[in-house]
Amino acid sequence: MKNHDKAAGQSAILLCAVLWSTSGLFIKLVSWHPAIIAGSRSFLAVFFLLALRRNAEKPEKILRLAASGLLYASTMILFVIANKLTFSANAIVLQYTAPIWACLLGWFYLKEKPYWEHWFSLSLVFIGMFLVFGGGIAAGSVLGDSLALISGITFAANSVMLRGIKNGNALDVMICAHILCALFAVPFFFIYSPEFTAGNILSVLFMGIFQIGAASALYVYGMKRVKAVQAMLTASIEPVLNPLWVLLITGEKPSLFVILGGLVIISAVVFSSLAGRKREMTDNAVNKSA
Repeated sequence: MKNHDKAAGQSAILLCAVLWSTSGLFIKLVSWHPAIIAGSRSFLAVFFLLALRRNAEKPEKILRLAASGLLYASTMILFVIANKLTFSANAIVLQYTAPIWACLLGWFYLKEKPYWEHWFSLSLVFIGMFLVFGGGIAAGSVLGDSLALISGITFAANSVMLRGIKNGNALDVMICAHILCALFAVPFFFIYSPEFTAGNILSVLFMGIFQIGAASALYVYGMKRVKAVQAMLTASIEPVLNPLWVLLITGEKPSLFVILGGLVIISAVVFSSLAGRKREMTDNAVNKSA
């Protein structure tokens, strides 16, 4: 794959992570039940993604489409619930154990053997997660933190499956995921009647169109161009930005351990990206001289 394709892929994942990072803030601002929030934003995202879809491309095989869609739908639902049960910083950082799972699953499922910079960065990510567990869980909820951790596993599994799609439109996976998420939320509308205030509606509109709709399209674009583990490492910038937005708007302060863990994680992302870029430039120079 050409270098500019990889650069475009990483840029798409980075922008996607910035959009994703606003989820903690807007979820906190909406007073609805977590399932209703997840389903409502996915309902809006379906229409946004359908407008972007290329009808000329054939859909992926139904079983893979359903499996990958279910994994991503589970990721969204688990994360929204976790965000309501624990601090935003805890939820998002624990979800980003995803690079570890993506590394292992990508190695076995896609035969994409990680490079040394991936292993080193994963070690830094692990240290960052240890800091969060060491000091963040005491301030949060064990159930919320556990659900966030599980969402990291489903997130990674979905990323690997998306990476493995060779034919068809990978955007269909995201559309399927959002449809499943929206259907999951239907019973909760009758059990927990949502309050339709201006703040709730505007927040859900932003999440549906931008935070999860546009982000899903960028995610699919990026996953087709970079390795699953590198995509997860690049997206790990989200744990740093997520609690920052919440702090600036709502004043919810993450613990010192969560802050330190976030700094370690962002350092791992920067190092992995720079080291990978340098290695590619060296390989290209060697190939040209050969």
